[in-house]
Amino acid sequence: MPQLSLNIMPTTSANEIAELAAYAEDKGFSRCWVYDEGLVTRDVYVVLAAIAAKTQNILIGPGITNAYVRHPGVTAAAIATLDEFSNGRAFIGLGSGGGLTLDPMKITRHKPLTLVREMVEVLRLLFSGETVTYSGEKLSLGPTKLSYGNREIDIFLAGRGPKILELGAQKADGFYLSYIYKKHLPSVISKLRSKERPDGERLNIVYSTMLVTQEQDLEDAKCQLSFRLVDSPPEIKEEISMTGEDESRIKEALKRGGPKLAGAFVKDEWVEEFALVGDLKSCKAELLQIFKQGVDEYQLPVYEPKSATNEIEQVAGLFEGEFFKC
Repeated sequence: MPQLSLNIMPTTSANEIAELAAYAEDKGFSRCWVYDEGLVTRDVYVVLAAIAAKTQNILIGPGITNAYVRHPGVTAAAIATLDEFSNGRAFIGLGSGGGLTLDPMKITRHKPLTLVREMVEVLRLLFSGETVTYSGEKLSLGPTKLSYGNREIDIFLAGRGPKILELGAQKADGFYLSYIYKKHLPSVISKLRSKERPDGERLNIVYSTMLVTQEQDLEDAKCQLSFRLVDSPPEIKEEISMTGEDESRIKEALKRGGPKLAGAFVKDEWVEEFALVGDLKSCKAELLQIFKQGVDEYQLPVYEPKSATNEIEQVAGLFEGEFFKC
């Protein structure tokens, strides 16, 4: 059964974000992710604990954390504690880490795919309650164990490249697709479903992008796409007719003023390739088609928590009384 979730950028107090998560739970959202952006935002685990205290049923976890800022052993302890505190509602979203998080701490990514793979392996072992001794290429720990909160906690991976997709298909419980080029979505889903899973469980595929139904949404979407477009593979840039000059303008604007300035150089027609654009009726129809392609969960990205209740209500209203339930 398709589900609704949201991912909140914690740019306001933990109490305010918890209130917003409770509002989303009441509207039928079944999962609440919280961005982990290090120094740029509130601490992800303090915010998640506040949400756990304010809600009853909604699943909660970081979306997306990484292994560069915190040792995976520390992350495992945080997730297990959250799971214990929330009566079994925790999950973890894991990726290789982005510039917004890592750059202010002067952290350089090295062999990110190896690190993600090893972190998944370490988390699985620690969540099992076993005594763990692990020596990998990037990670080492032990002998040690978690003596609390021991259960199989769902691990989601996130990314766009073929290698992280393959890793997700093999080792994750779910995969988080953010602002995927929509024409490639069927092939991406096919890759995620291509591996025979040893546990026989279905991989939970989460699709995240903005709903663009008015002019301000369009401007916001252009800002969000700016840094994502310059990091896109060359074949996507070619398909959307993004020239080297276009790319240079966006990169220069990002250096001078960040996404808010760079959004001015993102063309309107590009937004349609990565977001749901139109009136609510057409957005609903497109989202239904995306679910039919194999997506299990639509995630609403929330960048401005103070003004997000209308966005939550709008998305919840798309399918009210049809098939979503918390």
